[in-house]
Amino acid sequence: MEIAVKDASTNSKSLRDSRVLVITGAGISAESGIPTFRGPGGHWRNLDPAKLATENAFRADPKLVWDWYRERRQMIRAAQPNAAHVALVRIAVQSRDFLLVTQNVDDLHRRAEWVGQRIPAGKMVQIHGDIFVTRCSHCDFRRRENEPEGPATLVPPCPSCGGPLRPGVVWFGETLPPREVQRVEDFLSHGACDLTLVIGTTALFGYIVQWALDAKGRLGRLIEINPEESPVSAFATETVREPAAVALPKLVARLPRWFTM
Repeated sequence: MEIAVKDASTNSKSLRDSRVLVITGAGISAESGIPTFRGPGGHWRNLDPAKLATENAFRADPKLVWDWYRERRQMIRAAQPNAAHVALVRIAVQSRDFLLVTQNVDDLHRRAEWVGQRIPAGKMVQIHGDIFVTRCSHCDFRRRENEPEGPATLVPPCPSCGGPLRPGVVWFGETLPPREVQRVEDFLSHGACDLTLVIGTTALFGYIVQWALDAKGRLGRLIEINPEESPVSAFATETVREPAAVALPKLVARLPRWFTM
């Protein structure tokens, strides 16, 4: 679908003067070869990932859950950011006020570069956690795993209290991390956004839809990029039924016709 973008003559606001919110889901990472939970290739050892990513599954068989997450870590380390990740870096570094909220636990947004620049950590929220963080199930201990891991036969114990360590992600049925939610709410409290992008998410969680609506406000533009329809589609200003790695570079190329750069 052709992306409709306002001509600069009808909107003289510069991207450098604009507030931009981006929400991304599993679709953007799938284009780098990381399977989604619900899509093709999502199952692991004939097990449903949605049933592995729970506290009950971890209690029942922590080693099985850790085996799955270790394989996912290896898969993510081997993956590379795609053209959509790079396009978002370009938007981030050129916007006056920018926040990326991602449902993805991988580090592809963190690794993506455009002309040697990356999205600053302060402008990115991983609302479902970070797969490369390991934290204790019982205390506040946490650490980042920067090096590839070898094969493991045991569930790692916490060096502080001895409790079982777990991946630093939000499992199904768990609450979102309050600090990260507050960062999103603080950004939205400063007013509606000139541009909101919702990319590659099924938007099945109500807070994703609400944040997108709050960011759009009455006059903002909301562009959904997703091959499939989602709950966001009904109130999007434009919908683009293409993969993000195809659509986002085209969108960035057209932004100067909407924003006067």
